[in-house]
Amino acid sequence: MALGPRLDLRQSQSLVMTPQLQQAIKLLALSNLELEAYLAEALEGNPLLDATSADGDGGAGDPGDERGAEAPTAEAASLDADEALSSDSGTANDLDVDLAAESFHHDSASDSVGLSGAGEDIDFDSFAEAEGTLHDHLLAQVGERFGGIEAIVAGQLVALIDEAGYLRADLAELAAQLGVPLALVEAILAGIQCFDPSGVGARDLAECIAIQAREADRYDPAMATMIAHLDLVAKGAFPQLKRICGVDDEDLADMIRELRSYDPKPGLKFGGDGAQAVVPDLYIRQTTKGWAVEINSGTLPRLLVNRRYYTELAKGAAAKSKAWLSEQLAGANWLVRALDQRQRTIVKVASEIVKQQEGFFLHGVAHMRPLTLRQVAEAIGMHESTVSRVTSNKYLSCPRGLFELKYFFSSGISATEGDGAVSAEAVKSRIKAMIEAEDAKAILSDETIAQKLSAEGHDIARRTVVKYREAMGYGSSVQRRRQKALAG
Repeated sequence: MALGPRLDLRQSQSLVMTPQLQQAIKLLALSNLELEAYLAEALEGNPLLDATSADGDGGAGDPGDERGAEAPTAEAASLDADEALSSDSGTANDLDVDLAAESFHHDSASDSVGLSGAGEDIDFDSFAEAEGTLHDHLLAQVGERFGGIEAIVAGQLVALIDEAGYLRADLAELAAQLGVPLALVEAILAGIQCFDPSGVGARDLAECIAIQAREADRYDPAMATMIAHLDLVAKGAFPQLKRICGVDDEDLADMIRELRSYDPKPGLKFGGDGAQAVVPDLYIRQTTKGWAVEINSGTLPRLLVNRRYYTELAKGAAAKSKAWLSEQLAGANWLVRALDQRQRTIVKVASEIVKQQEGFFLHGVAHMRPLTLRQVAEAIGMHESTVSRVTSNKYLSCPRGLFELKYFFSSGISATEGDGAVSAEAVKSRIKAMIEAEDAKAILSDETIAQKLSAEGHDIARRTVVKYREAMGYGSSVQRRRQKALAG
């Protein structure tokens, strides 16, 4: 066979991930707050993009100007029972509502504040008291108590205190580093341990509790002995504690109550960021016609493409400038379309979740069904990875509370009766109810819980009960018995 160059024609298919396609996929995974930051950056970088608020205010120029495409970021879907919750888009009329009407969705009573015209809206953030970090609080006390070299050593000690209020350092090493006597470091630490909050600067739990007991004037020999044997307290070894401490039942109960009143992590009341409220991406509400799924447009601006500005800039512009303007116009048009598609996709996925988990929205977690990403993807004709991106970092608000979209996906537990399986979340809810209702004298073992669930129609093994119980933060039956004995 002769060897030589030749020309061949071949046909092949391949998926090319263009930069725009990659960006559109990225937009799907963003939450509303993340998308808000992305749009702010896009508005700054593209002069042909304008933004208006949800009520239509804002943006440059005359509102009556023809600006071209507009992203319906307030996409709403009213899902009739006849359509089986399959609609994926809404109309502009869905947003033209009376804010004071009973049919309008309100997250809380505060949504109606100011509608009556009685006064200005309340800024609830103003109620949050600004609070410094633990280190700031301690350094302020250092300045009041110490001076000179002592203040420097105290500052070093404060810097080594963690967020829980414990000193994580070796005093001998610190003294050697600073070139000061160990006795001086110990004396300054003793002074810091008198600071607020009580118990700060301790090197272990026993020392933290002892500091608080001294300040409460309860550090007698019996209490000191109990603090030295916290392991026995944790085990609930009350007969042994009574013998070691030399007290009777009444005194022991009083000492345990005192012990429980102390804070094992005194530093946690300081520092840290303020509570960050989760902003829902979707609202789910029930109407006379069925369920309505609405995008939360409150955090998103409405984008407009300013074609008039493009026409003015393009007049008399150089060829290179026109090319740049055309690129910006194409980018602005693409972003508006991508946002529109994103909103429709989110509503479509959420609508299918509502359809599949209608029992939860009507009756609660006990009626949740097993659901997978693949089931939703097949029902709406999308890829499983798309559904995964849509449900990542997004929350919906419904009459039952605020839930992450991922919450509605769970594995199934076989049912001994009825049709198919029950959601793992429903089984967890039942286990939680059993544990919360158990009596101190009749703590349920994992085997007993499994038997009760089996009697209710849930085919579940004991090891699965253990896994779910531990995932919810409940201890074993022995641990719960000790906790209830301490509480009693």
